[in-house]
Amino acid sequence: MTSRSKLGAVACVALLTLGACSTVSKVGSLNPFHGRDRDKDKASASLKTNRIPVIALDDKLKVADVLKGQDFLLPAPAPQTDWPVAGGTLEQSVENVDAAPAFQIAWKRSIGLPSSRRHHITAPPIAADGKLFVMDGGATVSAYDTRSGAQIWRANITPKSKRDHEAWGGGIAYADGKIYASSGFKTVVQIDAKTGSIGWRATTDAPLHAAPTVSEGRVFVVDVNDELLALDAASGLQLWTYQALTEPARILAASSPAVANDTLVTSFASGELVALRAANGNELWNASLSRASRTNALSEIRDIAGRPVIYKTDVFAVSHADYFAAVDLRTGSVRWTLPVSAITTPWAAGDVVYVVDQSGQVICVSRDSGQVYWIRDLNAGLKKKARAYWSSPILAGNRLITLSTKGAALALNPKTGATLSTLHLGSEALMGPIAVSGMIYAVTEGGQLVAIR
Repeated sequence: MTSRSKLGAVACVALLTLGACSTVSKVGSLNPFHGRDRDKDKASASLKTNRIPVIALDDKLKVADVLKGQDFLLPAPAPQTDWPVAGGTLEQSVENVDAAPAFQIAWKRSIGLPSSRRHHITAPPIAADGKLFVMDGGATVSAYDTRSGAQIWRANITPKSKRDHEAWGGGIAYADGKIYASSGFKTVVQIDAKTGSIGWRATTDAPLHAAPTVSEGRVFVVDVNDELLALDAASGLQLWTYQALTEPARILAASSPAVANDTLVTSFASGELVALRAANGNELWNASLSRASRTNALSEIRDIAGRPVIYKTDVFAVSHADYFAAVDLRTGSVRWTLPVSAITTPWAAGDVVYVVDQSGQVICVSRDSGQVYWIRDLNAGLKKKARAYWSSPILAGNRLITLSTKGAALALNPKTGATLSTLHLGSEALMGPIAVSGMIYAVTEGGQLVAIR
């Protein structure tokens, strides 16, 4: 499957009247405001009046004159022994990992079914207790040794029912010796991390394309109908749910909640960024990250497909609708915004936050002011067929690393955006890598787990 057909999800979601694309959620109606609650609309409108735009709607994103050539603080690389959720920590935030100094491929392993027209690998790898855990395009979860890459076990979590023979999407998380796997088969499954044996299986009302987050004995996951589910980690029983505004279209990628203490922050295809009490699902605040564009009809696709990132006292999130924001974790007030369209996850570290947009620009932003330090266009000067989509970045060994649909792993200088080194993975990649135990690991669309030393 080509990168263009896979990332045709963005174009496909625009064809709302057809309703035939596998990446389109069959909910709501052609009216994007269908089913909206009036009280929520009023609250959303109230929040909009408090936004502080750094750049006007019709202005282009550009480097701030006062920051040109200025230095900023980045934390020193630190070891990371585990990566239990998609974003590395419950806050979905890791600063600068000490990993892969040589930036060379150590080994590759097949994880099973690759992405294709009918199957999509959507699960970022995770790591715990010296093992890597991955999910292929057909809902088979596998465990590998982090050093040697030797396979330890495989568990197919597809339902036995013949009616449910085909689905895609999902993800995995680790907590207390168990793997929690969500899938497009409308299931969440608990798996023993040592043996691969299945504990419990919970059925949901809609497919799950996102990886779960597990915290304090609760499993949190968002389904394709924009409903957040909280399950008991020990039994799989439902504890509570939260229904966001439903949208008639969504993007192939999906988001995982972030947790800090008892505050859970999650995002939805509606463009809502919501903070809830993790214990009971009570709403604390609700912000809408969407920006109407006069030149881009696809900006009406509001999906926040990347994970929200909790860092210090802020939440950083970016939507497909030209809206990158820093939101106060306690109050939900928007501190600054930038016109950035992306389906990736931001990366916050020290004084800055990085984001990779839809066009292939890597953007370094002041975490405090929202002003731009530098912009690096990774597709600059390339013809259309040669351009790539680039993954969510990570900061590892003082290098900003992103993967591409052309099969490249690119290491950039985090202070300037200049290229430090390039590595060829052998297959296109859409998901950002992880860094743990001194190594970097990536899962490609070809169904390979790649270890970088």
